[in-house]
Amino acid sequence: MEAVIAVFALLFLLFVVVGGYAAVKAIGAAKRGVDRTVAQARRSVEDHTLRAKSFAQPGPQGQVAQLRLALRTSMRATQDALHAGVTEDESLKESLGLFERLSAHGRELDGELRRLESEPDRRTLAERLPALRERTERITKSADSLRWAARDRAGRFAEDDLDTLSAQIDVEAGALRHWTKSEHAPPPWPDAPAADATTGRQTWPETPRSRPAAEEPAPSAITPPGRRPVYPWQKKPRPESTT
Repeated sequence: MEAVIAVFALLFLLFVVVGGYAAVKAIGAAKRGVDRTVAQARRSVEDHTLRAKSFAQPGPQGQVAQLRLALRTSMRATQDALHAGVTEDESLKESLGLFERLSAHGRELDGELRRLESEPDRRTLAERLPALRERTERITKSADSLRWAARDRAGRFAEDDLDTLSAQIDVEAGALRHWTKSEHAPPPWPDAPAADATTGRQTWPETPRSRPAAEEPAPSAITPPGRRPVYPWQKKPRPESTT
């Protein structure tokens, strides 16, 4: 009896542990989902705010907002492209590592631009704008290069796979249409004419060169000897003796 109670106690403890682990995982997943949703909403609100500032505020503050908006848009698009491609192509891990290093410079520049949005000294801000614009262009150019290289690589793989698939489909289509070859087969030879009932032998249509050999005159192989001329100095042949 005690053994049965111990077994039930162990099973209950196991269920409690498994249930607690599942609850923790579910809470963690929900928390990550909420954090992701909040972060996306915050980014969306901030992007709309920057876009509004770039149009509404003239002067250096509006230009700073434009630089920050361009930087965030390029970095986010490259990050999404690389994270989506690395799941199918592991060779993009090195590109993803380079992007992480580039992201450190991008976050540093984004923080600096955020602080300069509320800078009251427009003259100093206008003097620093060319250097800030150059840094922004260098970072966005590198990010765009990584993004388009990853997209071109994915497109090339898709094109190669499509070529291979098209060739296999052509071969399969040819195999499925194998009956068309028998439909275009050459016609059979005509049957020979029926045998003559009276003679009991088979006759073929007579052609100009199909005469029997008996009707053609046999050529003379040797010319028959003619009569020899007799000269006066020749002796007459003696008659053979009958004895």
